[in-house]
Amino acid sequence: MYCKNDLCEILSLLLVKGGWWLLFGIIIPILSCIISGCRVKLNDQKQKIDEQEPATQHWQKQQPQSAPKGAGKWSKKLLVVFVLLGIVMCNWLFWYLNRKDILGREVTLANMCEERARMLQDWFNASMSHVHSLAILVSTFHHGKNPSAIDQKTFALYTERTAFERPLTRGIAYALRVPHSERAKFEKQNGWTIKKMETEDQSKVQECIPEKLDPAPVQDEYAPVIFSQETVSHVVSIDMMSGKEDRENVLRARASGKGVLTSPIMLLKSNHLGVILTFAVYNTVLPAYSTPQQRVEATAGYLGASYDVPSLIEQLLQQLASKQTISVHVYDTTNASVPIKMYGDEITDTTGILHTSNLDFGDSSRKHEMHCRFKQKAPLPWIAISSSSGLLAIILLVAEIFFAAINRIAQMEENCRKMMELKVRAESADVAKSQFLATVSHEIRTPMNGVLGMLQLLMDSELGPVELGYAQDAHSCGKSLISLINGILDQSKIEAGRLELEAVPFDVQYILDNVLSICSNESNKKDVELVAYVSDQVPEIVVGDPGRFQQIITNLVGNSLKFSLSRGHIFVSVHLADEVGDPVRDPVLRQVVSLVEDTTNKKYNTLSGLPVVDRWKSWENFKKLNSAAEEPEVIRLLVTVEDTGVGIPLESQNRIFTPFMQADSSTSRTYGGTGIGLSISKCLVDLMHGEIGFVSTPGVGSTFSFTGALRKRESRSIEIKYDPVFDELRGRRALVVDDRSIRAEVTRYHLQELDVSVDIASSLKSACKHLSSTSTSSASTNLAMVFIDKDAWDKNTGILFQCLLKGAGQSGGSEGLRNLPKIFLMTTSKSTSESVELKSAGLVDHVLRKPLLRSVLVACIKEAFGSRYIMSQEKEKNELSSCPSLLREKRVLVVDDNVVNRKVAQGALKKYGANATCVESGKAAVTMLTPPHNFDACFMDLQMPEINGFEATRLIRCMESEVNEKIASGEASPEMFGNVTHWHTPILAMTADLIQASNEVCKKHGMDDYVSKPFEYEQMYRVLARFFHV
Repeated sequence: MYCKNDLCEILSLLLVKGGWWLLFGIIIPILSCIISGCRVKLNDQKQKIDEQEPATQHWQKQQPQSAPKGAGKWSKKLLVVFVLLGIVMCNWLFWYLNRKDILGREVTLANMCEERARMLQDWFNASMSHVHSLAILVSTFHHGKNPSAIDQKTFALYTERTAFERPLTRGIAYALRVPHSERAKFEKQNGWTIKKMETEDQSKVQECIPEKLDPAPVQDEYAPVIFSQETVSHVVSIDMMSGKEDRENVLRARASGKGVLTSPIMLLKSNHLGVILTFAVYNTVLPAYSTPQQRVEATAGYLGASYDVPSLIEQLLQQLASKQTISVHVYDTTNASVPIKMYGDEITDTTGILHTSNLDFGDSSRKHEMHCRFKQKAPLPWIAISSSSGLLAIILLVAEIFFAAINRIAQMEENCRKMMELKVRAESADVAKSQFLATVSHEIRTPMNGVLGMLQLLMDSELGPVELGYAQDAHSCGKSLISLINGILDQSKIEAGRLELEAVPFDVQYILDNVLSICSNESNKKDVELVAYVSDQVPEIVVGDPGRFQQIITNLVGNSLKFSLSRGHIFVSVHLADEVGDPVRDPVLRQVVSLVEDTTNKKYNTLSGLPVVDRWKSWENFKKLNSAAEEPEVIRLLVTVEDTGVGIPLESQNRIFTPFMQADSSTSRTYGGTGIGLSISKCLVDLMHGEIGFVSTPGVGSTFSFTGALRKRESRSIEIKYDPVFDELRGRRALVVDDRSIRAEVTRYHLQELDVSVDIASSLKSACKHLSSTSTSSASTNLAMVFIDKDAWDKNTGILFQCLLKGAGQSGGSEGLRNLPKIFLMTTSKSTSESVELKSAGLVDHVLRKPLLRSVLVACIKEAFGSRYIMSQEKEKNELSSCPSLLREKRVLVVDDNVVNRKVAQGALKKYGANATCVESGKAAVTMLTPPHNFDACFMDLQMPEINGFEATRLIRCMESEVNEKIASGEASPEMFGNVTHWHTPILAMTADLIQASNEVCKKHGMDDYVSKPFEYEQMYRVLARFFHV
């Protein structure tokens, strides 16, 4: 049985492994089908994207085909097979675990039943041995002694005292073998008649009274009981051979010489089934090989022991803890067809597990069995149910996942197909938009080039003041329109990913001066103080894109100007990113990051005295503020633009960098603008590998900060024009009078750039004290200039201050009076009446209009000290006029189909001394530039009829290449081609299409550079001058 169970378990485990491998074998193909389907789809889409032609020309060829459905169909079929096999697997798992549980119950029942059977056998065999011992005792002391050593009293006493050795026996009795011939003598000797055991009604055996029993019938021999245990004293005188079962027992016992059992019978004086164990008592010791006849002849009597089977088994079960677990039934199965139940209740449920244990009570002629069943029904196989249900849930969940994945992939493929269609349409729209913008750009910028160019030529002519003002206003409006167009085109180039940055050396302070110069008119109109400051840690010359760097700052300053209120300020500062860490050493930066309110005057230590936001918060989230990880030649600049404007509403701050988005719909109507400047600035900052951020508080103002990665320039490549006034001022001192220390520090910065030592006084009274304390020292002699801010000016104190200056000069004699310090009044006011009044009164020498620029400051100083430097200025003018231009006498070919543009280009080149020749088509340009020719350079328009600029350049380069090959190979001599050994005429593109045109595109088609329309005269000169040397 156990071997079979082990084999079943091994086969089950093999089946489990096989089932799992089968499931995995189905899952893997499903995954393979899904992945391969996705891969095929993606590869097809990638191939379509790689191979697709321009959308506007090949729309039909780009229509994406429907996704192949073979992989999805097979995946669903495999999924169905997977689910079916999973269900089969779950059923088998339930059967296996349930079977295992049943087998476990069977083993448990078998162990418990075998344990009870073994204990019952052991108890009975031990009791049987004691009964056998008692039979030998009777044989020895009753029949082996004369007279007998045993009588009824002795037998009863002995059996009573040794009853503990036979706990299973109900009673023991000894019956003497009496032949019929000796019956009378025996009855007379004992004084009672041998009684018959059986009665007609066996159901009344419990009423057995020997006196009432009938005498035993006549038979060959009798076996009356002569000795008995006290518990069965009622059997004395009863003939054991008068009962059918007992007679058979007696006959079998004396013939076999072993203990024999009766079939289950009703014991006398009890209503229980029992058995009687009988041993023959011999009058002599028989050998083991004696025959049955010899045993019969030697038989002297019979010793019988009765066993109450129900009480016996009940006593056994009482000693076991698991009595209540199983029910026990004991059967006599000698007659297998009619088994006799010896113990056990009635069986009501025969469907449970049954275990049968054989009982061996030492009588081979009789068979006994113990039947065991669990009293309670088997509980539900929860392990089998939960395991199979869990597996089914997992399989269904996996199937659902795969099904959802298949459907999702199918949906994604369908969406991808639709998106491909939309992508093709979007690309077509993008191409159409780019072409439209290029066309619009060209069509707008071309006439604007003519308008601005002609206006510039007009302004260069001899006009009256009124006419010159009209022309300048018209030129300014045209530049504003071009600025708007450039912004839109920049946004388009950014969206198309075509915006590129240059890498040229430039001066940061020069860029800031340009920005302030551009914005100065607007700031003066709004009475907003505009100030720029560059830390001394920032290198003078850096390498980057100066145009885009200036564009970012201009956008930020212009944005601040739009939202600034009167008498506010805009402060532009440039520092190294490393400077913002602790400790802060820069004097201006240290003040702006630790602003303290003046509680007496309710003013702040800012440029305008108004509160500002905490600028630290504008860069606190920057990730790249420390340039330690940068390359050694890379520096990271931090540019901050602070204003005291209206601020940005909190709900609008998250969309401030979105193109064409403003704080609200009324912003454009109230303040102007298109909402594109900040978006372009952010994109440009990203291209510079920097970050941009801001902090704003409504009603206080805003601060924008951005960083940019630029490169150092060790050698100075930008020459600063020498001015003799610098030598005169070097080592001299200046006094700055300003009630706001941060503004005084900025003024000190600009003067120190001219090698002037600067002292600061917070008011005119402090300045008077300063003059009084230094009147006798060399500091008074070296004092060349006094800069007084309008906010610190007081007329009465100013008169006193002027008197002190003159007094100090008089103490120095006539030389001291001639070298009195010049007084400069710095103001942002547009009103000139007060300034004229102050100058007329001799209180100030010059009024300096803010913003404070290096060029303006130098010009004012020259004007103030003009009497001493007129000769040097005139000499400078003569030198400039006599200095030959790089373009003087150069022959330049201008190719453009627009007659106005040709005139503008010709006029610009003529201004720089070049000889310009104009043609109207690319075909004519190819003819004019066929080697040999005498042109030094060529400006080529890109969009022209017949042959465009790119095609004309390609033809020209082909001709030059052929000529160069002939000269190099010796087929032609340089004299044949104007004594030029290598032909390469600089060709510069002139285009109004900023979408398509770029330096890289132009060089790809053989051009050397490009200028965009409308072009400035300086731009043409700067681009063209690179190809010539003095």
